[in-house]
Amino acid sequence: MESRSIRQLEDGIERDVAGLNYGSYLDLDTLLSAQRPLSDHHDEMLFIIQHQTTELWLKLIIHELRAAMSFIAADDLGPALKCLARIKHIQTQITNQWSVLATLTPAEYAQFRGSLGKSSGFQSAQYRLLEFLLGNKNKAMVAVFAHDLETQAELEAALNAPSLYDEFIRYLDRAGYAVPAELVERDWSAPYAENPELTKVFLQIYRDPDAHWAVYETCEELVDVEDTFQTWRFRHLKTVERIIGHKTGTGGSSGVGFLQRALDLTFFPELYAVRTEI
Repeated sequence: MESRSIRQLEDGIERDVAGLNYGSYLDLDTLLSAQRPLSDHHDEMLFIIQHQTTELWLKLIIHELRAAMSFIAADDLGPALKCLARIKHIQTQITNQWSVLATLTPAEYAQFRGSLGKSSGFQSAQYRLLEFLLGNKNKAMVAVFAHDLETQAELEAALNAPSLYDEFIRYLDRAGYAVPAELVERDWSAPYAENPELTKVFLQIYRDPDAHWAVYETCEELVDVEDTFQTWRFRHLKTVERIIGHKTGTGGSSGVGFLQRALDLTFFPELYAVRTEI
């Protein structure tokens, strides 16, 4: 039998990789040493990596979302749409991750759940920041991070600043649309309330998309972002239900019930209300 030849390295491949290289550039020593299970159960590694990778993706979503908001504030919708499109793909990625965690059975999770103590995804500062940036403002949540003053200050700043939707509404006002004045300047820390007059603005846009194409396209990108975010929330709920049923969450929440109520929240209410009017 003829033996297979060993594939030779190409002449141009770097062999001396001291200094900056793949591992040092990505700081893999730090990244890959951050998985420290507190039990000896095999599946705790899955649980840790699932949540750590989600936090990395959340970091990128926040990065893209802040860029989109800056572009909209500068009346530059084109680059903002690129950021929003990327966000949708990231959201799809973290939604698909739930199918990996769903391989964890109730019996397996029960063997290391006690090691988590009071830790819970409810305490994710990045998730809370993302909610604030998208417009789900809740002053009471800031107090949860009193143990971390730097994080708390960042959340306070986002709480008291315009959200993505606020920035878009302000753009519409600058572009000459009949946006209600009370939406252009308001208490940004207060939860957004649906305004029928804004629905009329969107109805004008949706009845003649060609005449308002850039704004129309932005509206649909925002709906896509909310839709994929809600899909992520739903998969989270169903994965939790599959693994722990209706037990109380490790952080003290009602678990599935708490996640179910989150599905009733909407970031861009008029963009859904206008669909009934068309």
